[in-house]
Amino acid sequence: MSDLFDLTGRIALVTGASRGIGEEIAKLLAKQGAQVIVSSRKIDGCEAVAQAIRDEGGKAEAIACHIGEMEQIEAIFADIEGRYGRLDILVNNAAANPYFGPIEDTDLAAFNKTVDVNIRGYFFMTSAGVNLMKKHGGGSIVNVASINGVVPGHYQGIYSISKAAVIQMTKSFATELGTKGIRVNALLPGLTDTKFASALTTNDSIKQQALAHIPQKRIAEPSEMAGSVLYLVSDAASYTTGACLNVDGGYLTV
Repeated sequence: MSDLFDLTGRIALVTGASRGIGEEIAKLLAKQGAQVIVSSRKIDGCEAVAQAIRDEGGKAEAIACHIGEMEQIEAIFADIEGRYGRLDILVNNAAANPYFGPIEDTDLAAFNKTVDVNIRGYFFMTSAGVNLMKKHGGGSIVNVASINGVVPGHYQGIYSISKAAVIQMTKSFATELGTKGIRVNALLPGLTDTKFASALTTNDSIKQQALAHIPQKRIAEPSEMAGSVLYLVSDAASYTTGACLNVDGGYLTV
């Protein structure tokens, strides 16, 4: 039987891949044979990850893209189509969470930044990915949402709202694309030890409250998110679309 997790020859774009969960996803997809495009706002961080992948014998290149800027979304997909002619895998992982505090005190700048990246950015990245995939027989898209899209995080109001939108967005795209060879799923990480989540992981009170609700009683490592994404983008998940996979140590079961 062929290896259901073999991605040899596939072109994969991973956003927010210069560190944390995105970096681990990019590295694992490359280990499974994919040509990975490592993307985030700043090219230096992307290039460091791409070089690490190449040093391990994988295939990767870095292309900067700020998904909160529409012209940059258009540019990266034009670049990918020009270089590779197609896209097989898209992982929308880049996100913004500029505000931590009472929801009623969220200012317009924080609101706009969160919505522009987490909702508008994901939507038009997915739309562009779909349009490119449709030209070449299909593909797989994974949106990295959050358990906060199911249970709002304390002092993370607009972020939680945006991640709830990503969950519904995933289901909406999956519903319409089911007959077009394009699968769309979501990963819902729990509390993970990343710089992005440092406001939570470095606050002992918040950390202990979270751990009290996690059956495994620990914070995840970024690498623990990558395997679920590999499943979702691989042939092993050929009948999986519209799924929202909780990878949270059991948080949502409590």
